[in-house]
Amino acid sequence: MLVLKFGGTSVGSAERFEGVLKLLSNLQNSNQQAVIVLSAMSGVTNALIAGATLAVNRDLKGALQKLAAIRDTHEQCVENLFVKSQQSMSLLKDIDASLQELEILFKGISYLGELTKRSLDAVSGMGELLSSKILAAYAESKGLKAQWVDAREFMITDENFGKANPMWSKLIPQAKQKLNPILDSGKLVITQGFIGATEYGASTTLGRGGSDFSASIMGVALDATEIQIWTDVDGMMTADPRVVKDAIVLNEVSFQEASELAYFGAKVLHPLTIAPAVEKNIPVRILNTMRPEAPGTIIKATVNATGLVCAIASKKGISAFFITSPRMLMAHGFLTRVFEVFDRHQTSIDLISTSEISVSVTTDRTDTLDKISADLADHGEVRVQSNVAIITVVGRQFREKSGIAGQVFDALRNINIIMISGGASDINLSFVVSEDEADLAIRQLHDAFFEKQNG
Repeated sequence: MLVLKFGGTSVGSAERFEGVLKLLSNLQNSNQQAVIVLSAMSGVTNALIAGATLAVNRDLKGALQKLAAIRDTHEQCVENLFVKSQQSMSLLKDIDASLQELEILFKGISYLGELTKRSLDAVSGMGELLSSKILAAYAESKGLKAQWVDAREFMITDENFGKANPMWSKLIPQAKQKLNPILDSGKLVITQGFIGATEYGASTTLGRGGSDFSASIMGVALDATEIQIWTDVDGMMTADPRVVKDAIVLNEVSFQEASELAYFGAKVLHPLTIAPAVEKNIPVRILNTMRPEAPGTIIKATVNATGLVCAIASKKGISAFFITSPRMLMAHGFLTRVFEVFDRHQTSIDLISTSEISVSVTTDRTDTLDKISADLADHGEVRVQSNVAIITVVGRQFREKSGIAGQVFDALRNINIIMISGGASDINLSFVVSEDEADLAIRQLHDAFFEKQNG
């Protein structure tokens, strides 16, 4: 059984829906059981959130204009996909009913002047419901055996609105009970990513980019043989192709490597996707909807690659804290007190580096910087440097092979390295540079480690 997730660009237009349908036809013709997980059409989730924001700021007219644009996007898609028929008219009525629900919600938000996380989840998850209804109706119109299922009927989560967590003990049996009979009947399941519901029925979302996570959760719940993430690139690459024009597609990557790359900026994959797949050892394949013939990248437990470096990733929008205190020298519990400050403000740390009298840490949160700085001042002199970037070199067995650090520093000899962190992982060497120099650093590192492969 396969789980296939299609991102927003993969269903961003009628033409893209046609491409997805060809893939589904091939699946059904080969008698392959599959669950199809859809994102919202590209740009729709952002438009929904923008509409809710306008509503809470008492700009109801602007909010309803956003809603009208969303309506036009979906109606135009339906008109381009379907010959006018009873089925297409029924689908348009269904879309209209969903958008009328949103209109009522926007009016309530505007009237109260309040937008709770729970209300925002109800708004922001609507795009997936609409796109999946279009695909299910389109598949049926073309003779495919497929059934639309509301993910909220089985994707049971906690009440952490905005970034809900799966309640595995309830979710797994519910998913099996709901989806297995449909799959066993020879139908494709068409459902939504990103959304779920509490056990009491309140709509939740898994956080931005959570459709990948949804696919992984469903793969685990249904014992999938493979999870496929269909997107608009050929797979995971040795670097961001927008920065390095001759970046190479990676044929295979280990779970560990993919996790590091996803966390440190390889946006082709949501970082959380890997975790459930690792637990069940389910391979994850990255594929291109626009070039389905391309082999993509397979992510699995172990790989046969021999190169020292796998890829280079970056994460911008970072702030670095430098805490210096003579009291740290030989002081027991100093680091604990520093970490407690970040924990108190619910701010995660990306990197850490220590010396005898100082500790440096990085975070990607910007809204808590002032409060954290004030609290850290109780423990020493604090300096914050914003607008920096983490550059991460991901590879294999760095501890066992000499020379990696030398090659990195040689490649970056003309760039100021603000902070270095390494050794915690056998496959990761990370450092911090100014955002202005991040792209140059990536290009120079890529030239150093992959020039021979490109040449």
